[in-house]
Amino acid sequence: MNHDFSKMSCAEFQDQMAGFIGSGEDLSAHPHLKHCADCRALLADLETIAEAARQLFPSVEPPDEVWEHIESAIKRGD
Repeated sequence: MNHDFSKMSCAEFQDQMAGFIGSGEDLSAHPHLKHCADCRALLADLETIAEAARQLFPSVEPPDEVWEHIESAIKRGD
């Protein structure tokens, strides 16, 4: 399918935004955003919210003992 993303409506872009973000794609280069200040602002707001959420709930690696316990359980067949 050949889709001209620069002619995508805001509704179409926003419907697909989660997929775009989930793909890891750099959305700043997306053709729709080059022409749409509203969607650029929405994306900036979402990025700000996501960063704030990461700071509220930082990723914590479990201690090595947890991984050792999991490995032992797998080897025992638990």
